[in-house]
Amino acid sequence: MSVAELKERHLVATETVNNLKERLKQRRLALLDTDISGYSRSQGRTPVSFGPTDLVCCRTLQGHTGKVYALDWTTEKNRIVSASQDGRLIVWNALTSQKTHAIRLPCAWVMTCAFSPTGLSVACGGLDSVCSIFNLNSPTDRDGNMPVSRMLSGHKGYVSSCQYVPDEDTHLITSSGDQTCVLWDITTGLRTSVFGGEFQSGHTGDVLSVSINGSNSRMFVSGSCDGTARLWDTRVASRAVRTFHGHEGDVNAVKFFPDGNRFGTGSDDGTCRLFDIRTGHQLQVYSQQHADNDAPHVTSIAFSISGRLLFAGYSNGDCYVWDTLLAKMVLNLGSLQNSHEGRTRISCLGLSADGSALCTGSWDTNLKIWAFGGHRKVI
Repeated sequence: MSVAELKERHLVATETVNNLKERLKQRRLALLDTDISGYSRSQGRTPVSFGPTDLVCCRTLQGHTGKVYALDWTTEKNRIVSASQDGRLIVWNALTSQKTHAIRLPCAWVMTCAFSPTGLSVACGGLDSVCSIFNLNSPTDRDGNMPVSRMLSGHKGYVSSCQYVPDEDTHLITSSGDQTCVLWDITTGLRTSVFGGEFQSGHTGDVLSVSINGSNSRMFVSGSCDGTARLWDTRVASRAVRTFHGHEGDVNAVKFFPDGNRFGTGSDDGTCRLFDIRTGHQLQVYSQQHADNDAPHVTSIAFSISGRLLFAGYSNGDCYVWDTLLAKMVLNLGSLQNSHEGRTRISCLGLSADGSALCTGSWDTNLKIWAFGGHRKVI
């Protein structure tokens, strides 16, 4: 068979695949006769309201000298770890704003960080394609530097995200620019399973984020530059359980809903979306109209403890609080007093384990802790 014939067959096959994708898209749209907000309005539900003192900035954590890229809370709610372009991890006491650890990293280009479930270790990764583990109880050397207790090497691209398996300090999942996710055994430093890569059901672009199901730690979801999110079972690495379409840009953030049956996504297309893992359907889109049709990218998301609120950070410095039932933006933290300086990019955010406080990280080098005040109860 000649090269010309192969090219022609490839073009025909590509056209067939694209037509099938379009038919699937139209079929999905036909099945979505309503969404959560439409049903909620038909039931007379009203949006959550916020007064001026209901969510306020109570702490500013200053100490980084570069853009903050990632953060994570401990399960006991009062400590935060942050990663910055200055090449350091800082562990903070969220109640006093004091630094308990400042760890110089082997590679300054860090993109992600995470606390272990016990809070005794932190993990980080970035452009060095390695996930480094630090034991916070390790003694420092003469220069005050903390040694790396374990280096997880195996990715062929940058490490974009990492998360410990809940209730285990021994296993961790990473996502990477090599289009794969990996489940690691930290004790041995070896890969337990690789998700994607040579498998056809894997991502076809850089994987940017992962979220492990808190109700069933064998299940996790990943978001990618290919515009999809995929659900994985750690017992079956050879194929994704389900692929979720809908976004028209990179999926920068994924986060499981508190009940474990749904998850949210945030994308470069400026929207957040809610998906059901049981049916594979998109349940809701959260988006704001912009006059110039140039919507800011969604960089990170988090749900409130009940799931009624969705917090979303944006590339233009906005941090929206969405009512998940009515798909209504009820508050913009970026417009409040003591918000991040200069409308700089909100690069990361996270909710404390008890849901009482939100922490945002920004390219202004600072982190801010927002707490429910006044008579507002945790939602």
